Amino acid sequence: MKIRKATKEDSSIISEHLFLAMEDILYEFIGIKDAKVAKEFLHYFVEREGNQYSYQNCLVAESADGIEGSINIYDGGKLDELRNPVAQYIKEHFDAEFTPNDETQQGEYYIDSFGISANKQGKGIGTKLLQHVIHKYDSKQQTLGLLVDEDNPKAEKLYLNLGFKLVGRKVLAGKKMKHLQRKPIGIR
Repeated sequence: MKIRKATKEDSSIISEHLFLAMEDILYEFIGIKDAKVAKEFLHYFVEREGNQYSYQNCLVAESADGIEGSINIYDGGKLDELRNPVAQYIKEHFDAEFTPNDETQQGEYYIDSFGISANKQGKGIGTKLLQHVIHKYDSKQQTLGLLVDEDNPKAEKLYLNLGFKLVGRKVLAGKKMKHLQRKPIGIR
């Protein structure tokens, strides 16, 4: 398995993966519970630059079978800048206000979402992607952060086993979330 920086050509599969991770949140963002519309919305942003969901902020896990997983990560200090194009689009195309709580902040690289192809789940691909990101950001002495749904103890257990610690709680799109961080070795 090779983990590499995503390209624009990977946008369709990245969109599918990220949709698996954030389906309910997307419905809340656009105000419509329609998978086709939500997927088109997400794909629009994944294939464009300069926003939080852009392929520029993604890594993919690729094997001989193709791309099996994607992870979206960016500098939390740039959330407003990266979120602005999304907010404007929602306002213009869905006639909805987009004012979610800040999910990240300055001082952490934020794992916004990640997903694994449905037929490849449970094979350790997600763990490998996370371990890759942990190694990369540990070597740069940078803190990683993420939100995990309070109703997802399996995912929380994975993160805790990889060294993440609970640092707070947040609400995102009406969902109660736990804010976890992993500080680089030596900074804990």
